[in-house]
Amino acid sequence: MGVMATPTIDRALYEYPDLEEGRAWVRVNFVSSVDGSAEGADGRSGSLGTDADQAVFGLLRELCDVVLVSAGTARSEDYGPIDDGLLALVSRSLDVPDRLKVPGVLVIAPGAADEEQVVALEGAGVEVLLTGEDEVDWPAALAELGRRGLQRVLCEGGPSLFAGLTALDLVDELCLTVSPVLVAGDGQRISTGGESAEVPLRLAHAVDVDGTLLTRWVRQGR
Repeated sequence: MGVMATPTIDRALYEYPDLEEGRAWVRVNFVSSVDGSAEGADGRSGSLGTDADQAVFGLLRELCDVVLVSAGTARSEDYGPIDDGLLALVSRSLDVPDRLKVPGVLVIAPGAADEEQVVALEGAGVEVLLTGEDEVDWPAALAELGRRGLQRVLCEGGPSLFAGLTALDLVDELCLTVSPVLVAGDGQRISTGGESAEVPLRLAHAVDVDGTLLTRWVRQGR
């Protein structure tokens, strides 16, 4: 049996809209099982990935200006630095994995973060963006990213970060891959915690690639 070729995904399906100067557009990317779990049987989202999902994952990273992810997700999914890209890591405690204490990583944290830890991270070449007080001021943080020309934001989770951005109505679109498996168990949803919200979406596309359903949902009015 021959090796299956990586699926080719139409780039036009995932192009960002034309943006006003300084306007950050937040795209969230997740994969889930058919029964709604954001985790595979091993407790990691990566095990839900299919060839089609991996192709979309790579394309979305290629199209974005910055990848936004929580420190907890980066740790559990074993993130490393992004080649030729910027990784923005969200951490209230500044507990950054050692392999991410390198140039090319931006840490977003509340203004009340420990000053000594900030100095230590900056000494390792990590840039630290402090905003808000006890919690990150997300409108201000995204405005700063946009001001720097980092307008095409790709958020890769985790579920708590997604929920927080949703509650503030800061999510412009969701790219959701539905993996053709059932998981059962107690796996998390793709968005958990925080305040409940009801954000209306419109379906931009739904494409079946070898049984994997690739969808893109855009905030109504955007």
